[in-house]
Amino acid sequence: MSRKGKLPISISDNVTTTLENSIFTVKGPKGELTLSIRSDFSVETVDSQLHVKNNSSRRDANAMYGLYRSLVANMVEGVTNGFSKRIELFGVGYRAIMKGSDIELSIGFSHPVHITPLDGNTLSVEGQTTIIVSGSDKCKVGDQVASIIKIRDARKDPYKNKGIRLEGARLRKKSGKKVG
Repeated sequence: MSRKGKLPISISDNVTTTLENSIFTVKGPKGELTLSIRSDFSVETVDSQLHVKNNSSRRDANAMYGLYRSLVANMVEGVTNGFSKRIELFGVGYRAIMKGSDIELSIGFSHPVHITPLDGNTLSVEGQTTIIVSGSDKCKVGDQVASIIKIRDARKDPYKNKGIRLEGARLRKKSGKKVG
């Protein structure tokens, strides 16, 4: 049994949950999210807390118990507070500009790079070097960040520490050639 799966999930008064035909739905101030739950699991509401129950003793169900509890907890957190991640641009001439709901990146290519938000995500720019990705679905926010970070792989400079990275992440700077 999973220790993580047994933990209750507290929900606020403005969040409603339903489970119909193995489709779990959470509605809150930041939106609505749905999840298809295996028949081995059920979600019960008791005193403004959600409990994910494992109804099977199968080995694969025990392995998925903590996963489903985490997915449900992320859904509740997403519709209540939302998720956001910050991406920083480092380098001379590296900047981001809002164009409607899209972002245009100038990162040293001969052309600007356009980024459109995924469904449910919002993009914003703080200053000219910080991109903020926010949304209610943690997976979609992570996918959007990964697509922006993937641009880094095509355009990174390990000798000058220029590039795109998550806020707080450190890049290792390579030493140049030594004269010897």
